[in-house]
Amino acid sequence: MEPKNIITEDKIFELYGDYLLNHGERPKNIYRFAKDNEFEEKDFYDYFSSFEQIEKSMLVNLFDKSVESASEINNSDEITSKEKLLNVYFIFFENMTMNRSLFLMILGNDKLHLAKISNQLKETHRQFVKTLDFNDWEMIQKAKDDLKNFHEKAREEVLWIHLVSTIEFWKKDTSPSFEKTDIFIEKTIDTGFELMENEPLRKIVDLGKFLFKEKLKK
Repeated sequence: MEPKNIITEDKIFELYGDYLLNHGERPKNIYRFAKDNEFEEKDFYDYFSSFEQIEKSMLVNLFDKSVESASEINNSDEITSKEKLLNVYFIFFENMTMNRSLFLMILGNDKLHLAKISNQLKETHRQFVKTLDFNDWEMIQKAKDDLKNFHEKAREEVLWIHLVSTIEFWKKDTSPSFEKTDIFIEKTIDTGFELMENEPLRKIVDLGKFLFKEKLKK
């Protein structure tokens, strides 16, 4: 049978997602997946090297689209860093919920699997956090360069671990419309930003170190 499908990244996302939902597991191999969907195996490798890479890219793609969707509101000078973060997170988890069965399968129940599958998402998240302007942190502006740089890394790590914890909360949320996840996002970000804005720099750095070490223990 001659290949019929014109393959793009989005088409592979669609075909792979349909397979997971219909079969409850990954395809047996890339050759079979390509043949069953009427395209050449070599075309698959123009975009991905493995099924796991598809799953990583699906998470990144969803986050990128959430940032893009929030950009019209977030580009306003009147929006604070906290509000920008909230806007992106609310859209991201709304999109996750629209495809909940699929993303629950991709994320799995193992925290180690989540850590592995989300490593590309972590870099995308870090790049987004770097666009946030924390210019109201006067104590950061006065800090020495080496301390300032370390603090930025600690802040990125704290916010990343917060996103991971929110994903874990969302996976277990059984409330109607998963409304408790929205509350969790807002309450924890409020607490986190209050800490960042009002506590001494040393405590923020210590928190980043602590959370990073705790993550490694799990």
